[in-house]
Amino acid sequence: MVVLKGIPSVLSPELLYALAKMGHGDELVLADANFPVSSVCKSGPMEIRADGLHIPELLEAILKLLPLDTYVLNPAAVMDLVESDRERSLMVPVWQSYSELLKKAGSHGDFERVERFAFYERAKKAFAVVATGETALYGNLIIKKGVIPPEELC
Repeated sequence: MVVLKGIPSVLSPELLYALAKMGHGDELVLADANFPVSSVCKSGPMEIRADGLHIPELLEAILKLLPLDTYVLNPAAVMDLVESDRERSLMVPVWQSYSELLKKAGSHGDFERVERFAFYERAKKAFAVVATGETALYGNLIIKKGVIPPEELC
């Protein structure tokens, strides 16, 4: 737990460090409990643990500090349903939470849907992957860092 004024306590020192080091266009993966975080991170991204935290709670805290990329159509992406889950019309209620939080952060709230194995490959190129305790199926989320305008820099 971080004990600093203005910093949400769910953001660990490791996650704060990663957020601060990220540059424009770098991506952060918020991985659900089933995501192969350690395997994906063997090829490069920083592995950060946030066990026990749900992604909406973590996303809300991150978006207080991290600007979303405004130079791309969708600064966020989710793992799309596999065909069998699409056929049985599986609902993913956590996506609505993500959309609402993205809107609060100034985005239009939409996200790209990325095929499962393409999502894994994209995650391997991310700056960092955060392993969470999110139990929602298809709870994985990628967010792309934007820029902070000069007038907002302290």
